[in-house]
Amino acid sequence: MILEVCAYDIEWAVKAQKAGADRIELCSGFAEGGLTPGYGTIQKSRKLLDIDLFIMIRPRDGDFLYSAKEFEIMADDIAIAKELGADGVVFGMLKKDGSIDIRRMSSLVRLAKPMEVTFHRAFDMADKPFKALIDIIETGCDRILTSGQRAKAFDGIELLRELNDRAGDEISIMAGSGVNSSNIDDIVTKTGLREVHMSGHTLIPSGMIYRKKGLTMGSASSDEFGIHSINSEEIAKVKQILENLS
Repeated sequence: MILEVCAYDIEWAVKAQKAGADRIELCSGFAEGGLTPGYGTIQKSRKLLDIDLFIMIRPRDGDFLYSAKEFEIMADDIAIAKELGADGVVFGMLKKDGSIDIRRMSSLVRLAKPMEVTFHRAFDMADKPFKALIDIIETGCDRILTSGQRAKAFDGIELLRELNDRAGDEISIMAGSGVNSSNIDDIVTKTGLREVHMSGHTLIPSGMIYRKKGLTMGSASSDEFGIHSINSEEIAKVKQILENLS
């Protein structure tokens, strides 16, 4: 059983490793659902982590229909991830009609090799999941991260199980979104999956004593004095459950 933890900064990644994570998906942009992290963050993470390190390749938030310039940025970021010693990269591309962009995906997969490639939850925005599965296999990706096209993986168990059955040995299906210690047993036993993805997210208070009122650096609803971080105990609980299921 493989436990992948989505980490949004270096402290998050290091704590996840200590808590038992088998692999880190390194991102920035928590509020955006994950964006490409900076050069320095990747470099420092590679130095401090002994486990596999996968890099999110996503140049902006929003949809997964990318322009020619955005495609070039993704290619450059994949090259940087490879240069810095990453074990894998994580990305996904769709066409306007919700189908997989096979041609451009295949090009980036070739560029990424020998790193592993995960097709991320862009899959959950695809129009026809079983056609998308076949198309992603054609691109050469190693795995698909999906919630079973539902908001949370627990609610997508039925599709996750069928995707896993159809994937066979051709590609790995990894469940993600809302995975935690209260539902991991059901998700794994009812789908047969061997890889799961979680963040273990918690919000911790800032160390700032002086706090400017009436001003935020982001949206009006953002909390300038709440720091997104990891609940290490929750990661450790999930890891123990997975070990018991193995």
